[in-house]
Amino acid sequence: MARSVEKLKDDIISVTYPFSSIEAGGALDMEPIDFLWKGKKVLSQAEVRFTPITLYRYMADDAGLIKKQTANGEVAYTDRLKKVPVGKAFSAEIIFDIGSDEMLLGMGQYEDGIYDQRGHREYLYESNMRIAIPFLVTTGNYAILIDSESAMIFSSEGNRISFKIECARELRYYIFTGERIMDLIRSYHRVTGMPSMLPRWAFGYIQSKERYRTGEELENVVSEFRSRNIPIDCIVQDWFSWKEGLWGEKKFDKERYPDLPATVKKIHGDRVHFMVSIWPNMSTDSENYAEFEREGLLLPNSNLYDAFNEDARTLYWKQTREEIMNSGTDALWCDNAEPFSDADWSGEKKRPENERYRVVKEMSERSLDPERLNSYGLYHAKGIYENWRRDIPEKRVVNLTRSGYTGIQKYGAILWSGDICATYDTLRRQIVEGIKMGLTGMPYWTLDIGGFFVVDDKYENRGCNDSSHKPLWFWHGDYNDGVDDKAYRELYVRWLEFGTFLPVFRSHGTDTPREPWQFGSSGDIFYDAIVAHIKLRYTLLPYIYSLGAMAHFKGEPMMRSLLIDFQDDGNVREIRDEYLLGPALLVAPVYTAMYYRPGSVKIPDSEKVRRVYLPSGYGWYDFYTGRYYEGGRFIDAEAPIDRIPVFVREGSIIPMSSGLSFADEKKGLPDEIHVYEGCDGSFTLYLDEGDGYSFEEGEYCNTEFIYSEEDHKLSVSASQGKLPYDKSCKTVFHKKP
Repeated sequence: MARSVEKLKDDIISVTYPFSSIEAGGALDMEPIDFLWKGKKVLSQAEVRFTPITLYRYMADDAGLIKKQTANGEVAYTDRLKKVPVGKAFSAEIIFDIGSDEMLLGMGQYEDGIYDQRGHREYLYESNMRIAIPFLVTTGNYAILIDSESAMIFSSEGNRISFKIECARELRYYIFTGERIMDLIRSYHRVTGMPSMLPRWAFGYIQSKERYRTGEELENVVSEFRSRNIPIDCIVQDWFSWKEGLWGEKKFDKERYPDLPATVKKIHGDRVHFMVSIWPNMSTDSENYAEFEREGLLLPNSNLYDAFNEDARTLYWKQTREEIMNSGTDALWCDNAEPFSDADWSGEKKRPENERYRVVKEMSERSLDPERLNSYGLYHAKGIYENWRRDIPEKRVVNLTRSGYTGIQKYGAILWSGDICATYDTLRRQIVEGIKMGLTGMPYWTLDIGGFFVVDDKYENRGCNDSSHKPLWFWHGDYNDGVDDKAYRELYVRWLEFGTFLPVFRSHGTDTPREPWQFGSSGDIFYDAIVAHIKLRYTLLPYIYSLGAMAHFKGEPMMRSLLIDFQDDGNVREIRDEYLLGPALLVAPVYTAMYYRPGSVKIPDSEKVRRVYLPSGYGWYDFYTGRYYEGGRFIDAEAPIDRIPVFVREGSIIPMSSGLSFADEKKGLPDEIHVYEGCDGSFTLYLDEGDGYSFEEGEYCNTEFIYSEEDHKLSVSASQGKLPYDKSCKTVFHKKP
């Protein structure tokens, strides 16, 4: 069987089976391919199997579409379909022999909190809470990227792994090799594209909930933040901004939002940005839908626009721009970007994993090319990005999206983990899933702080998108009374403390309010902890924004597995509940209750500590107390309600700012440079205008800080670019005992 093995770079190899070769070559390729790193075999392609399949188009009769309200809004479909054969393709299975010791990491974000995929099976399909990206990173000096948009199944058993691709007209995959995991992630970006640069404000605090109901309410919430001196950079309008019955219409209800431009102007006047939720599925009664129907730009058998079609993407943007963007909106929230997950997101009981995979696959195939079942969200984001860049160049693209695929990082996308439940176990698993997204090459990841679903079986307290009041497998938080339960307040605070140290810092959810003052008032332990951490986020913004620049220019993840920096420390292989935010900060979120059980029941004599591993090779400073610890050991770190364990690696340099109420207040300039002594270190502070794309023309400044342990001095290298660094800021040295 003819195949192409091409060395694109010394560390990047592409393997391709063209369709003509597959068709002519039979069902099996048993000829192995060995992949080497520094002359050592690290894995082998053992075999490739091809199975002929028939492609079908699903044709509807003239009965029209059935409308149905689901967890993802109004969907339209028909059950009266016939399958018409339209061509041939293949399913393919690629089988690799691997080593016995390497960890198998990455591949996107799921629900289960599985870190190492060795010995597991993972179904790679898109659904709420699932972002499937077929990029496998290992600790064995190699990574594998499957170049396919099809649904697929990954399996690991013993020293053999496989990818079963459901539909392929041709087959291509890449092998990356390298010394470190960071090298493998950079190779991924060299092939698929570098992450976009987000505006500075997008790294500040984003306030959201399901949902604000009027323009006046949006204005009042922003004013309350400002009157309480709580920093904020964005407020979000979730679904149902449209008129009743017109799901997905990209026009606001004029009774509840009588003057959207005036509302946005007032929000901007308080130095806050505005994000709006938009949907790919549209009510069949809406003007937006009618326009797509007239132009023939809908996906078959659905009320979804055809994101794979460039003309449809242009029309979708035109509709979005007419009112939403022309009113001054700063960011879009592309919800339901995996629009065929409703078959999965239904019912009282959660289906087995193989059954969930089957029903989503079968539902998707009624409207999508089976070779593209996973990539709707990718093309959706591509259309937003390309049209936005053309029409609004003064604003950087910000697209919060619930789904994505290989390469979406270059389209201004922030990925989030979907509609998760408010439980401590969910919080624990989310730590793992966020780390996996960093390993998968997705630097901008976030979640619903506090969990989206809060209520369990007290149906009358469930959120405004629940009309059935029936048991649903995905709607099971632990807190029937929401913020009225001190146990939920504690969980929310722990989640927000975790969120403070994520790439993007966003509160959101249903069932119960999310504004800080809903959790108490000044002097209350929960309220004070929330406000303190929002302010802490702004203290760290010069550091965090520089991490965003490192992601854009160098392809480095912001949220980093300990394996990225400490791969030679055998102990970190088992650590999946700690991570690094950039090179300096080690974060250990708290995911156990210490104060209250559900129902505001006090936990007696609970020890407020969290077991933390400090990697070897460096000393570590407690971020809050300054206490120094030698690395290579576990400690019991203090974890009262007002903080989670955070440690600073010795040799770190962290620029900080004080007193910010919004991200651009000091144009990104720090007030202090904190140096943590113990070994030589360096850090590059990145400064630019904070928005727009002038940085692409060199309008930015990199300032290199270099610390010498020998003479305990900090030097500042010559700045590059046209934006000067303010050298008047204070230097604070944290001294090793």
